[in-house]
Amino acid sequence: MKTINQMVQFQSQAKRQKRIIELVQRDGHVRVPDLSRLLDVAEITIRRDLVILENKNLLERTHGGAIAIRRIHEEEKYNSRSDLELENKDVIAKFAADLINEGDTVFINGGSTTFHVFRYISKRNVKIITTNAGCISQVNEHQGIELVLAGGHYTPESNTFSGGFTNDILNQVNATKAILGVHGISCHYGLTTPRQHAAESTKIMIERTRGEVIVIADHRKIGLVSDYVTAKVNKITTLITDWFPDIGYIKDFEELGINVIQTKPRLL
Repeated sequence: MKTINQMVQFQSQAKRQKRIIELVQRDGHVRVPDLSRLLDVAEITIRRDLVILENKNLLERTHGGAIAIRRIHEEEKYNSRSDLELENKDVIAKFAADLINEGDTVFINGGSTTFHVFRYISKRNVKIITTNAGCISQVNEHQGIELVLAGGHYTPESNTFSGGFTNDILNQVNATKAILGVHGISCHYGLTTPRQHAAESTKIMIERTRGEVIVIADHRKIGLVSDYVTAKVNKITTLITDWFPDIGYIKDFEELGINVIQTKPRLL
């Protein structure tokens, strides 16, 4: 039987954890020192609370804090998505294109961020194998690119190809690099997408790349979780984003050996 003191402690803990969830959902992230001051308890108490809440899948812990687990179950329409964060996506794409070297064979998947990569490829003798249906309008004859479109089942929501025919083409390629867009990326949940066929095609790209696997994602994708897992996050080598909602989360990626490039880093 619980004592009165234990019951009071339990109620206090429950109230504190409820407040933590309210704050992380409001702000997207929280920091241990801030919570300690706000809730007037020791930092070790806050860390214990975060462990409990993470085990309940209510948040994801980071170095020094936690981020909200945001979920997406349906894919945004491509035409709507391509207008969001347009400038940031364009800068991210240019950074990714600069990592392509002469003679590379590169996988590029579908998406509104990878769409911008094609026109910035400046190296010669580059082969691109892609599921991105928008690529043709972005490549010009002066770039010296050999382009292979891995056609198959077309999905207008993402303006991309996937499915059995697509995967047959991808399985015939040994790439030296992959540049991949994602719907969500999380240290705990990995690379995820709302569409199973898209997850399968991107997974094949990762498995058949013997060099760098580069993920490009604006800050809205960091910590986002969707229904289908493409790969664990440690399968990638580089993450290019505009900025991190929680700077502590950068260390979690770096500890996994991932090179993090921020095009517009923010001091939080």
